[in-house]
Amino acid sequence: MKIVIVTGMSGAGKTKAADWLEDQGYYCIDNMPPKLVMNFVELSMTNGMDKIAFVADVRGGEFFSDLVEVIDQLKSSEQIESEVFFVDASTPTLVRRFNETRRHHPLASGKVTQAVIEEERARLESVRKKADYIIDTSTMKVADFNLAMRRIFLGKEGNQFNINVTSFGFKHGIPSESDIMVDVRFIPNPYYVKSLKKLTGNNKKIVNYVFKSDLANEFVDKYHALIKELIPGYIHEGKYHLNIAFGCTGGHHRSVAIANKMAELFHEDGYRVTVTHRDLDFIAKGISKK
Repeated sequence: MKIVIVTGMSGAGKTKAADWLEDQGYYCIDNMPPKLVMNFVELSMTNGMDKIAFVADVRGGEFFSDLVEVIDQLKSSEQIESEVFFVDASTPTLVRRFNETRRHHPLASGKVTQAVIEEERARLESVRKKADYIIDTSTMKVADFNLAMRRIFLGKEGNQFNINVTSFGFKHGIPSESDIMVDVRFIPNPYYVKSLKKLTGNNKKIVNYVFKSDLANEFVDKYHALIKELIPGYIHEGKYHLNIAFGCTGGHHRSVAIANKMAELFHEDGYRVTVTHRDLDFIAKGISKK
């Protein structure tokens, strides 16, 4: 079982961290009294839960002082893989955030001052010393924060960009989930060659016909280079999945051959690639597209 304790300064980003972990399949619990954590973990084990995140901070009042003991118990368990994630920010940043948003601080009855922040920092010091990861969000944008979370909790997997390449036919509709859609109907159509009409872009004869065209080869080379140039920008903005759809008239010939070739090139680049031939899949499943 994986347990993450999310703690840190109020206003530093604990809620964002919990939301991110929830998206990764963690069952998130906010502000549970620390003394109840071990009981909940034992109950969760019997119910098959494998990933839990607890958010704990000074809102817990006197109960919060028990958190260090709970962390030690979690780390001593052979059945549990536990980590403490501490979210921090500079005192001036936190004062500004609270006063701009007018949110309530758990240790302040009115305006949040530097003294309030420093008092909270002192209370959290013993927990901070137990942290496996400390992240300072003072200058972070949302994309930077998400990237840091991926690197910490997903490791190499978190740095891998995912590309889904889809082929489709315009006459059957445009894939709504596409981030980028490309019309490849400028390539000569093998549909009008009698011996090729009933084949698909998965067949070598169709592939040879499509790439006999200099235009097709030039397009693949240039478009592959363009997407490679764009990917670092997507990653910087926190986007790790890209859906690219290539469309021809019926979705059987040109788009299939082009999608396969592009997927092959992206795979060689080291990206995680999946290929979907939407309209061929419809045929294979015997589903009407009308």
